Amino acid sequence: MAKTATFLAPDLEIGLVCDAGTSLAGVHGLTDLFTYAAEMSAKLRGNGGSTSIRIVHWLARDGESNVISATDSHPWLPHAPNVLILPGNLRATQQSLASSALIPWLRQHHAAGVVMAAVCGGVFLLAETGLLTGRQATTHWALADHFAARFPDVLVESDRMVIDYGDVMTAGGVLAWADLGLRLTERFLGLTVMLETARYMLVDPPGREQRFYSDFNPKTKHGDAAILKVQQWLWTQRECSLSVADIADYACLQPRTLLRRFTSATGMRPSEYQQRLRVTRAREMLEFSRRSIDDIAESIGYDDTGSFRRVFHKIMGLTPSDYRRRFSRVETTKFKAIAEHR
Repeated sequence: MAKTATFLAPDLEIGLVCDAGTSLAGVHGLTDLFTYAAEMSAKLRGNGGSTSIRIVHWLARDGESNVISATDSHPWLPHAPNVLILPGNLRATQQSLASSALIPWLRQHHAAGVVMAAVCGGVFLLAETGLLTGRQATTHWALADHFAARFPDVLVESDRMVIDYGDVMTAGGVLAWADLGLRLTERFLGLTVMLETARYMLVDPPGREQRFYSDFNPKTKHGDAAILKVQQWLWTQRECSLSVADIADYACLQPRTLLRRFTSATGMRPSEYQQRLRVTRAREMLEFSRRSIDDIAESIGYDDTGSFRRVFHKIMGLTPSDYRRRFSRVETTKFKAIAEHR
């Protein structure tokens, strides 16, 4: 009597959701990450080469009303996704995709208990569903103002790499798919599998923040010529500590008027703005010089090095020493020179 073949359902089904604007780097990167995670899980559980993860690429074509399964690691099984991920999507940042077939399809799956996740520009597409309304969300720091203007009911928090509400997750940055993928691996397969996957891929485990990398990009298109003039002047004075009275005197405004208009135009008080400028200058010196942290603090107007360290950590999420270890160009240049002379 012939034996009937049986197929075990995977422990986890992950869908990568694509349209014409989706980043292929994110699609293939996440596919590889979850493939490695499946191998690590099988190895740790003693299941040989068997996989416990099903990966499906879902595709919405322009002008079509259906979302189809384009590739599937287990095509013989009915679908039961645990999570649907929208990788980076440049087109979604440039135009509304509210009429896309993906929008009702994503809402339907979310209502059925499927976790929704999005990366970088894909967060714009997820926001079209309304599932982010009233919540915090992150996207690439350079897109934060644009996102806030398009989706005023979503609270943008671009300093963070991943924001996890349990049912909805967002990740910022072009390569934040790795942080998101590892966070999902930890949730569904455990900490050990996540750490082994990260180690194999030579990437840091989750914990990075966008502010480690982002530049200070102040608002300048606000239409207040006097405040714009002040901003340009403050850039030249970023190694000084200036009072509101000093700035108001330069702008030929009363201090209270200056404070009101500056905050309205830039979204921050003059003192906060100056801190950002001075930290930007400190970052340059930490990256490109060997000057001591005490010397750097003094050179940008901080009499108290401890105060400088606290401000730097508050803004960057790293201590000055940790920032230098991560981003110093001096050591890189030195080793490059050694290699060239071998």
